[in-house]
Amino acid sequence: MLISEIFYSIQGEGELCGVPSVFIRTSGCNLRCRWCDTPYASWNPQGEEMQVQEILEVAQSHPTRHCVLTGGEPMIARDVHHLASALREAGFHITIETAGTVAPEGIACDLASISPKLANSTPRPGEAGEAWIARHEATRTANLRAWAEAYPFQIKFVFTGPDDLEEIEATIASCRDLIPPHKVLLMPEGTSEAVLDGRRAALLQACLQCGYRLCDRLHIRFFGNTRGT
Repeated sequence: MLISEIFYSIQGEGELCGVPSVFIRTSGCNLRCRWCDTPYASWNPQGEEMQVQEILEVAQSHPTRHCVLTGGEPMIARDVHHLASALREAGFHITIETAGTVAPEGIACDLASISPKLANSTPRPGEAGEAWIARHEATRTANLRAWAEAYPFQIKFVFTGPDDLEEIEATIASCRDLIPPHKVLLMPEGTSEAVLDGRRAALLQACLQCGYRLCDRLHIRFFGNTRGT
């Protein structure tokens, strides 16, 4: 598998915020989000080839049994099902961070952290080629029901402002029977404290209006937008 990085840190987002976790970041993505904060695992995939056993040994070297498979898009990584099974056998709690564009197909997972991509993610002309823009638009809608029916889940939306709310509602409408409001997390877009703080008032109002959960980005506040955190 092409692995961008493996690091030990706290979970900065979502229901397990604050939990020490091993992050295994695969390299490669089937989307091209214009605000992507890990371009080295998506727009320009970088990393080293590692065998599942090598990855497992690194994960086991840390004093936690919480593991996060992230990317890029981990669900397109070669051998990701094998890796998840090995982590499960080793006693890890597995969170999978995914856009939801790829069906789970029975992968070992304890928390599906699904992040459907809104129109605010689509690259503008000049930021990506026309083929990538078309592919992004065609594939960014998450396969929510397959994931939500199969695993404990949280649904995280990158929030840029109140204009996103109508699309968020439309995205989850087909799964309303499965998704109570408190399972929908709104996370401010931004890679600096100043930008996160600038979205605070609108984010708070949106959560209070819709009953959604407010999701901060603690790793940005603690470490900044740096790799390995």
